[in-house]
Amino acid sequence: MSRTPMATPTGGSSTRAWRDALVAVVAGFAVMTLIGAAGLACAGAGDLPGGAFPRVVAAVVVMAAGGSVEVSGGAGFLAGADASLSVLPLSVSLAGALTAGFCFLRPLHNRAVAGPRELAGRALPLVALWLLALTGGALLARQDFGISTGDSPVGEIGELLDSAPTVGFRAAVPATLLFGLLWILGLLLICLLVSRRAPLPAGLVRFHTAVRPAAFATVTLLLAYVVLGVVVGLVVAATQGHPGRTLAVVLLGLPNLVWIALTLGFGGAWQGNVEGPFGLPVPQLLDQVLRGPDLSTVDVASLAERDSRAWWLVVVAAVLLLGAGVLTAVRSPARVRPWQHALHLGVALALATLAVCLLAAVQARFGLSLLGIGDVDGLGGRVELTALLGRTVGLALLWGAVAGFLGALLARPLHRRGRVDAPSGAKR
Repeated sequence: MSRTPMATPTGGSSTRAWRDALVAVVAGFAVMTLIGAAGLACAGAGDLPGGAFPRVVAAVVVMAAGGSVEVSGGAGFLAGADASLSVLPLSVSLAGALTAGFCFLRPLHNRAVAGPRELAGRALPLVALWLLALTGGALLARQDFGISTGDSPVGEIGELLDSAPTVGFRAAVPATLLFGLLWILGLLLICLLVSRRAPLPAGLVRFHTAVRPAAFATVTLLLAYVVLGVVVGLVVAATQGHPGRTLAVVLLGLPNLVWIALTLGFGGAWQGNVEGPFGLPVPQLLDQVLRGPDLSTVDVASLAERDSRAWWLVVVAAVLLLGAGVLTAVRSPARVRPWQHALHLGVALALATLAVCLLAAVQARFGLSLLGIGDVDGLGGRVELTALLGRTVGLALLWGAVAGFLGALLARPLHRRGRVDAPSGAKR
């Protein structure tokens, strides 16, 4: 039987790699820009003065791609600003990741095995062009705004000395490129882990059974929560009023909310607080738990103290996690034992939860101080929400293991004896 020779890099294949990478980058950034602009428009950012809307969109896209945006402000020698912002608009990130990931994988869906040089030849052009586009976005993402101070001391003195307070943002280019590099490399790794049709180096094919079914099921679980959140968001927008604000949350930060809901559903916890006139664009119930001068713990029990319907988070998590366990078993060879499914899904869910805890965290602060004496009332605030990592990741490991074991038992009637799901094109 003749063997198909392994492809070697040629000028033509290199040209195709750069062309495919360009398509992936353009498509990814175009989708992120579209989603970000739509979300900001729903939030009312289209009315920003000085033609600032494109620059704000650029800042959102930069943050969505893992970049860093710094906030600053002041009023000359009169006042100084202590400002910080750390938040990832995960709706925009997810849209760009799905688009760029699909474009990256599509040319590779033709065989089971690929050499490391070939995969690197596909990945490196994409990484280089992605960072180039991110640099352009970072250079555009900078703007200053005036602050309305009302009857505050800063406003009164500023009028006398013609020194109005301002606040602005600008992307930190070195940090943006560093975190953007980690973002795109992480995306490419996840693509290869999730897709069973994508080729792997010959030495890694043996890990296909252990990694890919559980990784695919975990990503499907996260996407199922997003779809469910979209449905709920559209219903809320249509029935509860404030459709613009609700659609802005859906288009900018829906995964931030629904993936936190997943962690709460299996017993995880977050802590944080909200002070001042600013707040999180979150359900009123969560804002009530967080608002106050001290850190508050957010879990299902604390939410249920104010609204007993919070217990439905546990029911939804249990059902969808069990579905992920069944999906893991169905996509695995019949020879894999239930305890192996438990191990695979437990580890996959724990790693995904760790990523969610890091990506969905929010830290934002703005304080305007007069002559260095203290914050001006009404012009300062703080928003913080971070996960209790040990508890949340540990329970994810436990729930994933239980769901993997039970899913394997439920999936037994669905297996064809001896079935082996190898990568497309591999010998069976």
